[in-house]
Amino acid sequence: MRVIVVGAGVVGTMHAWQAVERGHEVVHIEREAEARGASLRNFGLVWVSGRAGGEELETALRARELWEDIGAQVPDLGFRPNGSLTVVTNEAELAVAEGALARPDASARGYELLGAAEAREVNPALRGELLGALWCERDAAVEPRTAQRALKAKLLESGRYTFLSGREVREVVGDNAVRDDHGDLHSGDAVVLCTGAWLGGLVRELAPELPVRRVRLQMMQTEPLGEELTTSVADPDSFRYYPAYAGESLDALAAGRPQPPVAAEHKMQLLMVQRRDGGLTIGDTHEYEHPFNFDVDEDPYEHLAGVVGKLLGRPMPRIRRRWAGVYAQCTDTARVVHRQQVRDRTWLVTGPGGRGMTCSPAIAETTADELGW
Repeated sequence: MRVIVVGAGVVGTMHAWQAVERGHEVVHIEREAEARGASLRNFGLVWVSGRAGGEELETALRARELWEDIGAQVPDLGFRPNGSLTVVTNEAELAVAEGALARPDASARGYELLGAAEAREVNPALRGELLGALWCERDAAVEPRTAQRALKAKLLESGRYTFLSGREVREVVGDNAVRDDHGDLHSGDAVVLCTGAWLGGLVRELAPELPVRRVRLQMMQTEPLGEELTTSVADPDSFRYYPAYAGESLDALAAGRPQPPVAAEHKMQLLMVQRRDGGLTIGDTHEYEHPFNFDVDEDPYEHLAGVVGKLLGRPMPRIRRRWAGVYAQCTDTARVVHRQQVRDRTWLVTGPGGRGMTCSPAIAETTADELGW
């Protein structure tokens, strides 16, 4: 088969990976010189811990297996099975963690509730005040700023992969071809449009009732910490964000201990992961209402710096970079992704939301299976 993949973010790249792995030829088209969207502007987390039970968790666990396999083939991905600690600081938060541990799928996630001393043994950099932490052994990380380039380099070695950059697809021609803004026609046995947060133009023409919205977030990266952060880290506000923690204990936490005003206004949680250069990627916020602000708000950064300082027991390293990103999310947030056949042999795959980096290998595998690759 000859497969045309449009969009070189992580979802598009994983579709190209699946096609090449199965022996097919791929033409991969990207409107930028390289991917520049949410696939780079994220934590690089393979995040199993907070996923909703059922299809979402199954997808995340399968993706975790695939990431490990791909990481063995592509060392520059920086895959590492570092796990995560979601820190708790009071009894109400501890009750939420205990509720998570009682889930029937807790063992599949690798959950374990640790006391303060045990948590510091797992991650000695956490020298601040904490009551304990929920450990998730299945969580992992990759390097988001370089992952797509590393995957592309490996794909090029196959001899069955062509990467065309600086080309915006303007038209779907017939059932199985696209025309780009250079006027070139690219035809194949299948076309997969992985357009990320680009939901206008051609995408709107093909799917005018698309049940997908855009979400904006703010993040930052620091200078090197000066020591190893052995796990990814989440704060208790993550309980409020991820569906795995829903229940009476979370309701009691929300009622009895509301978030600080800045965190509530910006729909915040803390996620923190160390990059290979020693710096920390830290975030994040969530903005859902259009039009998005064009500027970057300083208050969330100050809030996160305070939270990080309390967990580390010392001031956070100096911020080196700040950025905003936008990703596409299904309006029915229980859906893992929106996969739609828009022509006889053309499919649109978008809207994984904050699950994109985690779930993309399994999303692409499912597409390949469903399309009979």
